[in-house]
Amino acid sequence: MNDLSTATSQAFTLLLSGDAQLWEIIFLSFSVSFRAILFSAPLAILIAFGLSYFQFTGRRFFIALFNTAMSIPAVVVGLTLYLLLSRSGPLGDLKLLFTQEAMIVGQMVLCFPLLVALSHATLQSVDRRAWETAITLGAHPFRAVFTVLKEARFGLTAAVLAGFGRIIAEVGSSMMVGGNILHYTRNIPTAIALETSKGSFAQGIALGIVLLAMALLLNLLLMYFQGKGELAL
Repeated sequence: MNDLSTATSQAFTLLLSGDAQLWEIIFLSFSVSFRAILFSAPLAILIAFGLSYFQFTGRRFFIALFNTAMSIPAVVVGLTLYLLLSRSGPLGDLKLLFTQEAMIVGQMVLCFPLLVALSHATLQSVDRRAWETAITLGAHPFRAVFTVLKEARFGLTAAVLAGFGRIIAEVGSSMMVGGNILHYTRNIPTAIALETSKGSFAQGIALGIVLLAMALLLNLLLMYFQGKGELAL
């Protein structure tokens, strides 16, 4: 108990003192995950729109595929990308292994199916008359799409937040394709895994506190936007 109290006290000291190495890890983690969600969300939402408002062969298969892909473990994604990006892999010439770019790709693969599935569920709940009315009035297809997305904005925002929550705490993919390199690819989850394996709990607890605070904030934001979406409908 004394060891836990001491480690926890040291953890808060690290956070409040502005420890350079600790905050570098935090900023790197958020930078990678923000870029991953930023690159993934637009295409995922457009695909979800197509699955919601257009009928085509294989539509149900793709919906089932994205729903299934949500459960792919992060370590499987990491292993697959590692094999693709390694020197002997088909994409080895890109020299992306053990870089932040590889971590971003891994996180994009992880969050993309979730973004599509949640966005599709949100768009399915929007009154189709918004789309039909816009088309009937002669609106340009892009403007009609924007009208529907505006109606679903709170639910779509909740989907993006859920996607961010999925990747900010993942460790398997980031560890395998990032390499956990200090000052370059070490993010919050990989740093926690490393520090606890060494028996250095203070930094691990400090980073865990950051993740818990982020999880609480994301859940509060999700509740807010889900509530807004219900009011809008």
